[in-house]
Amino acid sequence: MSDLARHIDTLSRANVLCLGDVMLDRFVYGSVERVSPEAPIPVLRIERELPKLGGAGNVAANLVALDAACRFVSVVGGDGVGGDLLALLKREGVSDGASIIVEAGRQTTVKTRFIAGQQQLLRTDVETVAPITVAGRVLEQVRRDLPEVGGVILSDYGKGVLTDELVAQVIAAANAAGKPVVVDPKGRDYRRYRGADIVTPNRKELMEATGLPARTDAEVVTAARNLIETCGIGAVVATRSEQGLSVVTRDGVVHLPAEAREVFDVSGAGDTVVATLAAALAVGVGLADAARLANLAAGIVVGKVGTAVVRTAELLSALHEQEWRHGEEKVATRDEAAERAERWRLRGKRVGFTNGCFDLLHPGHISLLKQARAACDVLVVGLNSDESVKRLKGDSRPVQNETARATVLASLGCVDLVVIFGEDTPETLIRALRPDTLVKGADYTVATVVGAEFVMGYGGKVVLAELVQGQSTTNTIKRLKG
Repeated sequence: MSDLARHIDTLSRANVLCLGDVMLDRFVYGSVERVSPEAPIPVLRIERELPKLGGAGNVAANLVALDAACRFVSVVGGDGVGGDLLALLKREGVSDGASIIVEAGRQTTVKTRFIAGQQQLLRTDVETVAPITVAGRVLEQVRRDLPEVGGVILSDYGKGVLTDELVAQVIAAANAAGKPVVVDPKGRDYRRYRGADIVTPNRKELMEATGLPARTDAEVVTAARNLIETCGIGAVVATRSEQGLSVVTRDGVVHLPAEAREVFDVSGAGDTVVATLAAALAVGVGLADAARLANLAAGIVVGKVGTAVVRTAELLSALHEQEWRHGEEKVATRDEAAERAERWRLRGKRVGFTNGCFDLLHPGHISLLKQARAACDVLVVGLNSDESVKRLKGDSRPVQNETARATVLASLGCVDLVVIFGEDTPETLIRALRPDTLVKGADYTVATVVGAEFVMGYGGKVVLAELVQGQSTTNTIKRLKG
Protein backbone atom coordinates (compact mmCIF):
# COMPACT_ATOMS: atom_id res chain seq x y z
CA MET A 1 0.00 0.00 0.00
CA SER A 2 2.87 2.40 0.69
CA ASP A 3 4.07 1.88 -2.90
CA LEU A 4 0.62 2.86 -4.17
CA ALA A 5 0.68 5.97 -1.98
CA ARG A 6 3.99 6.99 -3.56
CA HIS A 7 2.51 6.39 -7.01
CA ILE A 8 -0.45 8.64 -6.16
CA ASP A 9 1.98 11.43 -5.32
CA THR A 10 3.49 11.16 -8.82
CA LEU A 11 0.17 11.57 -10.66
CA SER A 12 0.54 15.36 -10.55
CA ARG A 13 3.49 14.96 -12.94
CA ALA A 14 1.39 13.13 -15.53
CA ASN A 15 0.54 14.78 -18.84
CA VAL A 16 -2.03 12.89 -20.93
CA LEU A 17 -3.61 13.56 -24.30
CA CYS A 18 -7.29 12.63 -24.29
CA LEU A 19 -9.16 12.35 -27.59
CA GLY A 20 -12.79 11.33 -27.97
CA ASP A 21 -16.48 12.19 -28.05
CA VAL A 22 -17.33 15.03 -25.68
CA MET A 23 -20.91 15.61 -24.57
CA LEU A 24 -22.88 17.71 -22.13
CA ASP A 25 -24.68 15.93 -19.30
CA ARG A 26 -27.52 18.02 -17.88
CA PHE A 27 -29.14 17.01 -14.60
CA VAL A 28 -32.51 18.67 -13.95
CA TYR A 29 -33.65 18.25 -10.35
CA GLY A 30 -37.10 18.93 -8.98
CA SER A 31 -40.08 17.57 -7.11
CA VAL A 32 -43.27 15.82 -8.18
CA GLU A 33 -46.46 16.65 -6.30
CA ARG A 34 -49.15 15.99 -8.89
CA VAL A 35 -50.08 14.20 -12.10
CA SER A 36 -50.68 16.18 -15.26
CA PRO A 37 -54.36 16.73 -16.17
CA GLU A 38 -53.35 16.44 -19.83
CA ALA A 39 -51.91 12.90 -19.63
CA PRO A 40 -51.11 10.28 -16.96
CA ILE A 41 -47.61 11.62 -16.40
CA PRO A 42 -45.93 13.28 -13.41
CA VAL A 43 -45.40 17.04 -13.41
CA LEU A 44 -41.81 17.87 -12.42
CA ARG A 45 -41.47 21.21 -10.65
CA ILE A 46 -37.92 22.16 -11.62
CA GLU A 47 -35.78 23.48 -8.77
CA ARG A 48 -32.26 23.52 -10.20
CA GLU A 49 -30.12 22.38 -13.12
CA LEU A 50 -26.56 21.04 -12.98
CA PRO A 51 -24.39 20.79 -16.12
CA LYS A 52 -21.53 18.26 -16.14
CA LEU A 53 -18.94 17.14 -18.64
CA GLY A 54 -19.91 13.83 -20.20
CA GLY A 55 -18.30 11.25 -22.46
CA ALA A 56 -14.63 11.94 -23.10
CA GLY A 57 -15.12 15.21 -21.20
CA ASN A 58 -15.60 13.21 -18.01
CA VAL A 59 -12.38 11.31 -18.69
CA ALA A 60 -10.55 14.63 -19.05
CA ALA A 61 -12.21 15.95 -15.88
CA ASN A 62 -10.99 12.87 -14.01
CA LEU A 63 -7.44 13.55 -15.20
CA VAL A 64 -7.64 17.13 -13.92
CA ALA A 65 -9.08 15.91 -10.59
CA LEU A 66 -6.01 13.68 -10.22
CA ASP A 67 -3.86 16.83 -10.59
CA ALA A 68 -2.59 15.55 -13.96
CA ALA A 69 -2.17 17.85 -16.95
CA CYS A 70 -4.59 17.11 -19.78
CA ARG A 71 -4.42 17.95 -23.47
CA PHE A 72 -8.06 17.47 -24.43
CA VAL A 73 -8.92 17.18 -28.14
CA SER A 74 -12.51 16.81 -29.34
CA VAL A 75 -15.16 18.14 -31.71
CA VAL A 76 -18.32 20.15 -30.97
CA GLY A 77 -20.96 21.64 -33.22
CA GLY A 78 -21.31 25.34 -33.86
CA ASP A 79 -24.51 25.43 -31.80
CA GLY A 80 -25.58 26.72 -28.40
CA VAL A 81 -24.79 23.43 -26.65
CA GLY A 82 -21.31 23.52 -28.16
CA GLY A 83 -20.84 27.00 -26.71
CA ASP A 84 -22.06 25.80 -23.32
CA LEU A 85 -19.61 22.89 -23.46
CA LEU A 86 -16.68 25.14 -24.30
CA ALA A 87 -17.56 27.40 -21.37
CA LEU A 88 -17.88 24.41 -19.02
CA LEU A 89 -14.56 22.95 -20.16
CA LYS A 90 -12.89 26.26 -19.35
CA ARG A 91 -14.70 26.62 -16.01
CA GLU A 92 -13.67 23.10 -14.95
CA GLY A 93 -10.04 23.76 -15.87
CA VAL A 94 -10.04 21.05 -18.55
CA SER A 95 -9.45 23.10 -21.70
CA ASP A 96 -9.26 26.71 -22.83
CA GLY A 97 -10.95 25.63 -26.06
CA ALA A 98 -7.89 25.97 -28.31
CA SER A 99 -7.75 22.21 -28.97
CA ILE A 100 -11.52 21.79 -29.46
CA ILE A 101 -12.51 21.73 -33.14
CA VAL A 102 -15.85 23.25 -34.16
CA GLU A 103 -17.66 21.48 -37.00
CA ALA A 104 -20.31 23.62 -38.65
CA GLY A 105 -23.70 21.91 -38.99
CA ARG A 106 -22.94 19.28 -36.36
CA GLN A 107 -25.31 18.88 -33.41
CA THR A 108 -23.39 18.75 -30.13
CA THR A 109 -24.43 15.79 -27.98
CA VAL A 110 -26.45 16.70 -24.88
CA LYS A 111 -28.05 14.19 -22.51
CA THR A 112 -30.64 15.60 -20.14
CA ARG A 113 -31.79 13.66 -17.09
CA PHE A 114 -34.92 14.71 -15.20
CA ILE A 115 -34.77 13.64 -11.56
CA ALA A 116 -37.30 13.83 -8.72
CA GLY A 117 -35.86 12.89 -5.34
CA GLN A 118 -33.91 9.69 -6.00
CA GLN A 119 -35.90 8.71 -9.09
CA GLN A 120 -34.84 9.48 -12.65
CA LEU A 121 -38.05 10.18 -14.57
CA LEU A 122 -36.74 10.64 -18.10
CA ARG A 123 -33.60 11.02 -20.17
CA THR A 124 -33.52 12.87 -23.47
CA ASP A 125 -30.65 12.72 -26.00
CA VAL A 126 -29.96 15.26 -28.73
CA GLU A 127 -27.00 14.38 -30.93
CA THR A 128 -25.43 13.79 -34.31
CA VAL A 129 -24.10 10.25 -34.69
CA ALA A 130 -21.98 10.44 -37.83
CA PRO A 131 -18.28 10.48 -38.72
CA ILE A 132 -16.73 13.94 -38.31
CA THR A 133 -15.71 15.88 -41.41
CA VAL A 134 -12.81 17.64 -39.66
CA ALA A 135 -10.62 14.59 -38.92
CA GLY A 136 -7.64 16.24 -40.65
CA ARG A 137 -7.72 19.19 -38.26
CA VAL A 138 -8.09 16.85 -35.30
CA LEU A 139 -5.03 14.84 -36.39
CA GLU A 140 -3.00 18.03 -36.79
CA GLN A 141 -3.89 19.03 -33.22
CA VAL A 142 -2.95 15.58 -31.89
CA ARG A 143 0.42 15.69 -33.64
CA ARG A 144 1.11 19.13 -32.15
CA ASP A 145 0.33 17.92 -28.63
CA LEU A 146 1.89 14.45 -28.80
CA PRO A 147 5.53 15.46 -28.06
CA GLU A 148 4.46 17.10 -24.78
CA VAL A 149 2.52 14.19 -23.24
CA GLY A 150 3.40 10.89 -21.57
CA GLY A 151 0.40 8.91 -22.77
CA VAL A 152 -2.74 8.92 -24.94
CA ILE A 153 -6.36 8.05 -24.20
CA LEU A 154 -8.89 7.27 -26.93
CA SER A 155 -12.33 7.63 -25.33
CA ASP A 156 -14.75 6.13 -27.83
CA TYR A 157 -18.46 6.76 -27.30
CA GLY A 158 -19.38 5.97 -30.89
CA LYS A 159 -20.62 9.45 -31.81
CA GLY A 160 -18.25 9.88 -34.75
CA VAL A 161 -15.13 11.66 -33.52
CA LEU A 162 -12.99 8.51 -33.56
CA THR A 163 -13.28 7.46 -37.19
CA ASP A 164 -11.46 4.27 -38.24
CA GLU A 165 -8.86 6.20 -40.20
CA LEU A 166 -8.25 8.75 -37.42
CA VAL A 167 -7.88 6.00 -34.79
CA ALA A 168 -5.30 4.19 -36.93
CA GLN A 169 -3.34 7.40 -37.56
CA VAL A 170 -3.31 8.47 -33.90
CA ILE A 171 -2.22 5.03 -32.67
CA ALA A 172 0.54 4.91 -35.30
CA ALA A 173 1.77 8.38 -34.32
CA ALA A 174 1.73 7.48 -30.60
CA ASN A 175 3.55 4.19 -31.25
CA ALA A 176 6.23 6.02 -33.24
CA ALA A 177 6.64 8.51 -30.39
CA GLY A 178 6.82 5.75 -27.76
CA LYS A 179 3.66 6.92 -25.95
CA PRO A 180 1.33 4.30 -24.40
CA VAL A 181 -2.21 4.26 -25.82
CA VAL A 182 -5.17 3.33 -23.60
CA VAL A 183 -8.54 2.81 -25.34
CA ASP A 184 -11.98 2.87 -23.77
CA PRO A 185 -13.61 0.92 -26.62
CA LYS A 186 -16.98 0.95 -28.35
CA GLY A 187 -18.61 -1.48 -30.74
CA ARG A 188 -17.83 -5.12 -31.54
CA ASP A 189 -14.81 -4.91 -33.85
CA TYR A 190 -11.68 -4.14 -31.83
CA ARG A 191 -9.44 -4.62 -34.86
CA ARG A 192 -9.85 -0.88 -35.38
CA TYR A 193 -7.72 -0.41 -32.23
CA ARG A 194 -4.82 -2.51 -33.55
CA GLY A 195 -1.53 -1.29 -32.07
CA ALA A 196 -3.08 0.08 -28.87
CA ASP A 197 -1.29 -0.87 -25.66
CA ILE A 198 -4.43 -1.42 -23.58
CA VAL A 199 -8.19 -1.64 -24.08
CA THR A 200 -10.58 -1.38 -21.10
CA PRO A 201 -13.88 -3.15 -21.91
CA ASN A 202 -16.43 -3.97 -19.25
CA ARG A 203 -17.69 -7.55 -18.96
CA LYS A 204 -20.59 -7.05 -21.37
CA GLU A 205 -18.38 -5.33 -23.96
CA LEU A 206 -15.80 -8.10 -23.68
CA MET A 207 -18.44 -10.75 -24.40
CA GLU A 208 -19.90 -8.76 -27.32
CA ALA A 209 -16.49 -8.17 -28.89
CA THR A 210 -15.43 -11.83 -28.71
CA GLY A 211 -18.66 -13.82 -28.73
CA LEU A 212 -17.27 -15.67 -25.72
CA PRO A 213 -18.56 -15.95 -22.13
CA ALA A 214 -16.81 -13.82 -19.47
CA ARG A 215 -18.36 -14.75 -16.15
CA THR A 216 -15.54 -16.63 -14.39
CA ASP A 217 -11.88 -15.69 -14.06
CA ALA A 218 -10.88 -18.36 -16.57
CA GLU A 219 -13.49 -17.21 -19.11
CA VAL A 220 -12.35 -13.59 -18.81
CA VAL A 221 -8.75 -14.61 -19.45
CA THR A 222 -9.73 -16.68 -22.50
CA ALA A 223 -11.85 -13.85 -23.96
CA ALA A 224 -9.20 -11.21 -23.27
CA ARG A 225 -6.45 -13.25 -24.88
CA ASN A 226 -8.69 -13.78 -27.88
CA LEU A 227 -8.78 -9.99 -28.30
CA ILE A 228 -5.03 -9.73 -27.82
CA GLU A 229 -4.28 -12.34 -30.49
CA THR A 230 -6.92 -11.43 -33.08
CA CYS A 231 -6.88 -7.64 -32.77
CA GLY A 232 -3.19 -6.87 -32.16
CA ILE A 233 -3.70 -5.28 -28.74
CA GLY A 234 -1.03 -5.28 -26.04
CA ALA A 235 -3.20 -5.98 -22.97
CA VAL A 236 -6.78 -6.03 -21.74
CA VAL A 237 -7.91 -4.42 -18.48
CA ALA A 238 -11.44 -5.78 -18.03
CA THR A 239 -13.78 -4.12 -15.53
CA ARG A 240 -16.09 -6.72 -14.01
CA SER A 241 -18.44 -4.79 -11.71
CA GLU A 242 -18.81 -6.61 -8.37
CA GLN A 243 -16.06 -9.07 -9.41
CA GLY A 244 -13.46 -6.33 -9.63
CA LEU A 245 -10.95 -5.85 -12.39
CA SER A 246 -8.72 -8.22 -14.40
CA VAL A 247 -5.41 -7.38 -16.09
CA VAL A 248 -4.61 -9.82 -18.90
CA THR A 249 -1.48 -9.80 -21.05
CA ARG A 250 -0.10 -12.47 -23.38
CA ASP A 251 1.85 -14.12 -20.58
CA GLY A 252 0.35 -12.88 -17.31
CA VAL A 253 -2.89 -12.35 -15.38
CA VAL A 254 -3.78 -10.28 -12.30
CA HIS A 255 -7.29 -10.40 -10.81
CA LEU A 256 -8.12 -7.52 -8.47
CA PRO A 257 -11.17 -7.86 -6.19
CA ALA A 258 -13.70 -5.05 -6.09
CA GLU A 259 -13.21 -2.51 -3.32
CA ALA A 260 -15.71 -3.04 -0.49
CA ARG A 261 -17.56 0.26 -0.93
CA GLU A 262 -21.24 1.14 -1.24
CA VAL A 263 -22.42 1.29 -4.84
CA PHE A 264 -24.72 4.23 -5.55
CA ASP A 265 -24.17 5.05 -9.24
CA VAL A 266 -21.93 3.19 -11.72
CA SER A 267 -22.25 5.79 -14.50
CA GLY A 268 -18.83 7.17 -15.42
CA ALA A 269 -16.87 4.50 -13.54
CA GLY A 270 -15.22 3.39 -16.79
CA ASP A 271 -14.09 6.98 -17.40
CA THR A 272 -12.42 7.03 -13.98
CA VAL A 273 -10.67 3.72 -14.64
CA VAL A 274 -9.22 4.77 -17.99
CA ALA A 275 -8.13 8.20 -16.68
CA THR A 276 -6.38 6.80 -13.61
CA LEU A 277 -4.77 3.98 -15.57
CA ALA A 278 -3.42 6.29 -18.27
CA ALA A 279 -2.18 8.91 -15.79
CA ALA A 280 -0.25 6.28 -13.86
CA LEU A 281 1.24 4.73 -17.00
CA ALA A 282 2.23 8.20 -18.24
CA VAL A 283 4.57 8.65 -15.24
CA GLY A 284 6.10 5.19 -15.54
CA VAL A 285 3.98 3.18 -13.08
CA GLY A 286 3.86 -0.50 -14.04
CA LEU A 287 0.64 -1.91 -15.49
CA ALA A 288 -0.26 -4.01 -12.42
CA ASP A 289 0.10 -1.09 -9.97
CA ALA A 290 -1.60 1.30 -12.40
CA ALA A 291 -4.54 -1.13 -12.52
CA ARG A 292 -4.62 -1.28 -8.69
CA LEU A 293 -4.90 2.50 -8.57
CA ALA A 294 -7.64 2.43 -11.22
CA ASN A 295 -9.52 -0.25 -9.27
CA LEU A 296 -9.25 1.83 -6.09
CA ALA A 297 -10.55 4.91 -7.94
CA ALA A 298 -13.46 2.94 -9.41
CA GLY A 299 -14.42 1.79 -5.92
CA ILE A 300 -14.65 5.42 -4.84
CA VAL A 301 -16.51 6.84 -7.83
CA VAL A 302 -19.34 4.29 -7.81
CA GLY A 303 -20.31 5.69 -4.41
CA LYS A 304 -20.93 9.11 -5.96
CA VAL A 305 -23.92 10.59 -7.75
CA GLY A 306 -23.99 10.85 -11.56
CA THR A 307 -20.92 11.49 -13.70
CA ALA A 308 -18.26 12.17 -11.09
CA VAL A 309 -14.51 12.35 -10.55
CA VAL A 310 -11.99 11.05 -8.01
CA ARG A 311 -9.33 13.25 -6.47
CA THR A 312 -5.86 12.30 -5.32
CA ALA A 313 -6.79 13.16 -1.75
CA GLU A 314 -9.60 10.60 -1.95
CA LEU A 315 -7.21 7.96 -3.26
CA LEU A 316 -4.82 8.63 -0.39
CA SER A 317 -7.69 8.58 2.09
CA ALA A 318 -8.83 5.22 0.72
CA LEU A 319 -5.39 3.77 1.46
CA HIS A 320 -5.90 4.45 5.20
CA GLU A 321 -2.60 6.12 5.91
CA GLN A 322 -0.86 7.25 9.11
CA GLU A 323 -2.73 8.81 12.03
CA TRP A 324 -5.92 9.35 10.00
CA ARG A 325 -6.30 5.60 9.52
CA HIS A 326 -9.15 5.08 11.98
CA GLY A 327 -11.22 8.20 11.43
CA GLU A 328 -10.17 9.45 8.00
CA GLU A 329 -13.37 8.47 6.19
CA LYS A 330 -15.21 10.99 8.35
CA VAL A 331 -12.79 13.83 7.54
CA ALA A 332 -13.29 15.39 4.11
CA THR A 333 -12.44 18.39 1.96
CA ARG A 334 -15.15 20.89 1.07
CA ASP A 335 -15.72 19.42 -2.40
CA GLU A 336 -15.84 15.86 -1.08
CA ALA A 337 -18.29 16.92 1.64
CA ALA A 338 -20.53 18.68 -0.89
CA GLU A 339 -20.68 15.51 -3.01
CA ARG A 340 -21.47 13.37 0.03
CA ALA A 341 -24.16 15.80 1.21
CA GLU A 342 -25.80 15.62 -2.23
CA ARG A 343 -25.72 11.84 -2.09
CA TRP A 344 -27.34 11.85 1.36
CA ARG A 345 -30.10 14.19 0.17
CA LEU A 346 -30.86 11.98 -2.81
CA ARG A 347 -31.47 9.19 -0.31
CA GLY A 348 -34.02 11.34 1.49
CA LYS A 349 -31.79 12.28 4.45
CA ARG A 350 -31.78 15.70 6.11
CA VAL A 351 -28.27 17.16 6.21
CA GLY A 352 -27.40 19.24 9.28
CA PHE A 353 -24.46 21.58 9.83
CA THR A 354 -22.79 23.25 12.77
CA ASN A 355 -19.33 24.70 13.23
CA GLY A 356 -16.76 25.85 15.74
CA CYS A 357 -13.15 25.65 16.91
CA PHE A 358 -13.81 22.70 19.26
CA ASP A 359 -10.52 23.24 21.07
CA LEU A 360 -10.36 21.05 24.23
CA LEU A 361 -13.70 19.32 23.75
CA HIS A 362 -15.95 19.79 26.82
CA PRO A 363 -19.54 18.91 27.90
CA GLY A 364 -20.88 22.08 26.29
CA HIS A 365 -19.51 20.98 22.92
CA ILE A 366 -20.96 17.49 23.33
CA SER A 367 -24.39 18.92 24.21
CA LEU A 368 -24.36 21.17 21.13
CA LEU A 369 -23.34 18.30 18.83
CA LYS A 370 -25.99 15.96 20.22
CA GLN A 371 -28.71 18.59 19.82
CA ALA A 372 -27.51 19.29 16.28
CA ARG A 373 -27.58 15.59 15.39
CA ALA A 374 -31.11 15.26 16.85
CA ALA A 375 -32.30 17.98 14.45
CA CYS A 376 -31.19 16.12 11.30
CA ASP A 377 -30.34 12.70 9.88
CA VAL A 378 -26.62 13.28 9.21
CA LEU A 379 -24.43 15.95 10.79
CA VAL A 380 -21.53 17.74 9.12
CA VAL A 381 -19.24 19.71 11.43
CA GLY A 382 -17.22 22.63 10.11
CA LEU A 383 -13.92 22.94 12.01
CA ASN A 384 -11.85 26.14 12.03
CA SER A 385 -8.28 25.52 10.85
CA ASP A 386 -5.33 26.34 13.13
CA GLU A 387 -4.70 29.66 11.38
CA SER A 388 -8.38 30.56 11.55
CA VAL A 389 -8.50 29.81 15.30
CA LYS A 390 -5.39 31.90 15.85
CA ARG A 391 -6.98 34.89 14.15
CA LEU A 392 -10.19 34.49 16.15
CA LYS A 393 -8.80 33.52 19.57
CA GLY A 394 -5.25 34.90 19.68
CA ASP A 395 -1.71 33.57 19.25
CA SER A 396 -1.97 31.16 22.21
CA ARG A 397 -4.71 29.15 20.52
CA PRO A 398 -5.52 26.52 19.49
CA VAL A 399 -4.30 24.25 22.28
CA GLN A 400 -4.70 21.23 19.97
CA ASN A 401 -3.86 21.32 16.27
CA GLU A 402 -6.52 20.81 13.60
CA THR A 403 -5.52 17.17 12.99
CA ALA A 404 -6.05 16.29 16.66
CA ARG A 405 -9.31 18.26 16.87
CA ALA A 406 -10.67 16.66 13.69
CA THR A 407 -9.72 13.17 14.87
CA VAL A 408 -11.52 13.64 18.19
CA LEU A 409 -14.66 14.99 16.48
CA ALA A 410 -14.63 12.16 13.91
CA SER A 411 -14.60 9.60 16.73
CA LEU A 412 -17.99 10.82 18.05
CA GLY A 413 -21.03 8.81 17.07
CA CYS A 414 -23.17 11.93 16.64
CA VAL A 415 -20.78 13.36 14.00
CA ASP A 416 -21.00 12.00 10.46
CA LEU A 417 -18.46 14.22 8.70
CA VAL A 418 -15.80 16.80 9.62
CA VAL A 419 -14.63 19.53 7.23
CA ILE A 420 -11.73 21.85 8.08
CA PHE A 421 -12.14 25.39 6.72
CA GLY A 422 -9.60 28.19 6.73
CA GLU A 423 -11.85 31.25 6.55
CA ASP A 424 -12.99 33.19 9.63
CA THR A 425 -16.62 32.18 8.98
CA PRO A 426 -18.14 29.05 7.42
CA GLU A 427 -20.16 31.03 4.83
CA THR A 428 -18.39 29.49 1.80
CA LEU A 429 -18.64 25.98 3.25
CA ILE A 430 -22.36 26.40 4.00
CA ARG A 431 -23.02 27.53 0.43
CA ALA A 432 -21.20 24.45 -0.89
CA LEU A 433 -23.03 22.02 1.40
CA ARG A 434 -26.52 23.57 1.23
CA PRO A 435 -27.55 22.01 4.58
CA ASP A 436 -31.22 21.42 5.39
CA THR A 437 -30.64 22.40 9.03
CA LEU A 438 -28.17 24.95 10.40
CA VAL A 439 -27.41 24.71 14.14
CA LYS A 440 -25.72 27.22 16.47
CA GLY A 441 -25.77 27.87 20.21
CA ALA A 442 -28.53 29.93 21.82
CA ASP A 443 -26.03 32.74 22.51
CA TYR A 444 -26.75 33.65 18.86
CA THR A 445 -29.96 34.92 17.31
CA VAL A 446 -31.19 33.72 13.93
CA ALA A 447 -30.26 37.12 12.51
CA THR A 448 -26.62 36.77 13.65
CA VAL A 449 -26.03 33.16 12.57
CA VAL A 450 -23.67 33.09 9.57
CA GLY A 451 -25.42 31.52 6.57
CA ALA A 452 -28.91 31.64 8.12
CA GLU A 453 -30.40 33.88 5.45
CA PHE A 454 -28.95 31.67 2.69
CA VAL A 455 -30.23 28.42 4.24
CA MET A 456 -33.72 29.78 4.93
CA GLY A 457 -33.82 31.15 1.38
CA TYR A 458 -34.18 27.65 -0.07
CA GLY A 459 -36.45 26.33 2.67
CA GLY A 460 -33.89 25.16 5.25
CA LYS A 461 -34.25 25.88 8.94
CA VAL A 462 -32.06 27.34 11.67
CA VAL A 463 -31.96 25.73 15.12
CA LEU A 464 -30.56 27.44 18.23
CA ALA A 465 -29.25 24.81 20.66
CA GLU A 466 -29.48 25.21 24.44
CA LEU A 467 -26.18 25.99 26.16
CA VAL A 468 -24.59 24.22 29.11
CA GLN A 469 -23.84 26.95 31.59
CA GLY A 470 -20.26 27.47 32.79
CA GLN A 471 -18.66 25.43 30.03
CA SER A 472 -16.10 27.01 27.71
CA THR A 473 -12.61 26.26 26.48
CA THR A 474 -11.39 29.64 27.72
CA ASN A 475 -12.56 28.85 31.27
CA THR A 476 -10.98 25.39 31.08
CA ILE A 477 -7.63 26.89 30.07
CA LYS A 478 -7.82 29.40 32.94
CA ARG A 479 -8.47 26.59 35.44
CA LEU A 480 -5.53 24.59 34.05
CA LYS A 481 -3.26 27.61 34.54
CA GLY A 482 -4.41 27.81 38.16
